[in-house]
Amino acid sequence: MSVTAAGGFTAAGITAGIKDSGAPDLALVVNTGPRRAAAGVFTSNRVKAAPVLWSEQVVKGGRISAVVLNSGGANACTGPKGFQDTHATAEKVAAVLNEADPGTHGPGEIAVASTGLIGINLPMDKLLPGVEKAAAELSPHGGEKAAIAIKTTDSVHKTAVAGGEGWTVGGMAKGAGMLAPGLATMLVVLTTDADVDSSALDSALRAATRTTFDRVDSDGCMSTNDTVLLLASGAARVTPGYEEFAEAVRTVCDDLGRQLIGDAEGASKDIRIEVINAASEDDAVEVGRSVARNNLLKCALHGEDPNWGRVLSAIGTTSAAFDPDRLNVAINDIWVCKNGSVGEDRDLVDMRFREVRITADLAAGSESAVIWTNDLTADYVHENSAYSS
Repeated sequence: MSVTAAGGFTAAGITAGIKDSGAPDLALVVNTGPRRAAAGVFTSNRVKAAPVLWSEQVVKGGRISAVVLNSGGANACTGPKGFQDTHATAEKVAAVLNEADPGTHGPGEIAVASTGLIGINLPMDKLLPGVEKAAAELSPHGGEKAAIAIKTTDSVHKTAVAGGEGWTVGGMAKGAGMLAPGLATMLVVLTTDADVDSSALDSALRAATRTTFDRVDSDGCMSTNDTVLLLASGAARVTPGYEEFAEAVRTVCDDLGRQLIGDAEGASKDIRIEVINAASEDDAVEVGRSVARNNLLKCALHGEDPNWGRVLSAIGTTSAAFDPDRLNVAINDIWVCKNGSVGEDRDLVDMRFREVRITADLAAGSESAVIWTNDLTADYVHENSAYSS
């Protein structure tokens, strides 16, 4: 159920000592081939962490032979030294892996990802020896340990798998806050043993993230480190049809995205916002995201109050096409607002369960989109005021 569900991959997750807590904090995922194709998408935040800048360059070559990920420090806003540390990490991974498989791994094919507190230099005296330790523990069954090692405020590790006849797509993710991506959400590594080239990987990944990770909007805050990588080993020696493969990638991304929302810091409600009958998909996304970021609504839903007026207020701040007198809103399938005014009795809305479904009908076209968010709780405020990696 993780990055080693697909053939042609080994992984490890170890404690390198980066975290003061002594929890696992370093993961290594290695593509053993025969193909080493790759694609990636990254944060659109203009303030990018050093590992993002490094891995963006690596992905341009269309090949990744290994990914090294650390928690306990984001290596963001760390200046030239931060980039040097990322480069040194990639060089260390390549050197260690080449001891067992000479000439196979170059630093320019090693992706690096980091997560944790911004503005702190990584303890390289612990990280680099940790690479050696992780390499020694690589296993075709190491995917779960790798997923555990990339957690920060996550309460659970996150993995998913899908696939077709004779081939598999697996993945792992971390993320429980700062979930408001431009292309991706926190750290995600996807693997497949299908024989797919980098161009097809890129197309499938971008299509998947556009409707999954890009529509997970927990708290309106975008990370400096968001990274999603898709690696293909070709070990299954099967080349599926593009549509079938792309759907499997989308399925894994959707599963992981739902797990990210389900583990959002302090949340007690998972909120599905579906905007229907919009004039365009862009309008539907804009409206969904506005509703998702309305803190008054998020507080109301935490209190199990079906406050549809706050939904309309959020819609009204957008540039989407609609007539205010034709707007309809349902909460958990009860149409509490009809034609911009009072609809069914709001007391009919059952708010006892974790999932809340909001449907916003713009009555302006035929396009739709779904955005996921969560409620705003006192626990969220506490966790983000007390948290230090």
